[in-house]
Amino acid sequence: MEIGLGLPVGAPELLPDWARAAEAHGFSTLALLDRLTYHNPEPLTALAVLAGATRTIRLQTEVLLAPLRETALLAKQVATLDRMSGGRFVLGVGVGGREDDHRAAGTPIGQRGRLLDERLTALRRIWDGEPYRETIIGPRPATPGGPPILIGGFAPAALRRVARYADGFLCAAPLNWAGPLVDTVREQWTEAGRPGRPRLVTQINVAAGSAASIEQARSDVAGYYAFTGRPGWGTPISDPAEIADTVAAHREFGADELVLYCWGDFPQQVGHLAAAVF
Repeated sequence: MEIGLGLPVGAPELLPDWARAAEAHGFSTLALLDRLTYHNPEPLTALAVLAGATRTIRLQTEVLLAPLRETALLAKQVATLDRMSGGRFVLGVGVGGREDDHRAAGTPIGQRGRLLDERLTALRRIWDGEPYRETIIGPRPATPGGPPILIGGFAPAALRRVARYADGFLCAAPLNWAGPLVDTVREQWTEAGRPGRPRLVTQINVAAGSAASIEQARSDVAGYYAFTGRPGWGTPISDPAEIADTVAAHREFGADELVLYCWGDFPQQVGHLAAAVF
């Protein structure tokens, strides 16, 4: 099982330091979340910067809210990032469940599923060199047919999209209720006649290092998830032994990759996490 690193969003200017440290310590992927109305950096822009700061590590959106973006421009942005990173980009997408994001973008939240389906269909055609609205949109991506696509979500419609449009499933659910989601995705994959099995990427929230670093991470997570009305939701794991045990549980679960999502601003966390998991 590979282990990636989800990057914190509070201090975008520090992300190149995080990226270089993650690559040096052997993490597989750099992942960034996407929100429009939050203070996070725009992920495609940020990952383009990180592509230039690194050489081998993958770059992944987890997840990009595709319904908020116009199709042709999104296709061009993704192809450019894939091309300039040497094929290191993975497009994780989802519909987005926050009304404020959709309101700011002017997209009707009730149509976000349909919009995502339309975009996923069009993106592949554009990357294959087919005309979109009677014209060709370049550049062609480095990866033939476009970068790998992962679908994130929990609803039945989101799970169905994996077999229809994607290469794998981003499962952010805790392991104690992830099993049925993964089983459904794999069953639908087989029913669709697709070979092999979908790539499975899971994730957990973590914090490491000094007491100050861990406290800031906990505060940042609490603020991010405050809209749920669930105190303690998403609280990061900070004990090194518990992190190691959780990694082992995800490996036993059958994940192809586990992304450790970091919170707080301190890049020194990367070394502490590497010591716990490698």
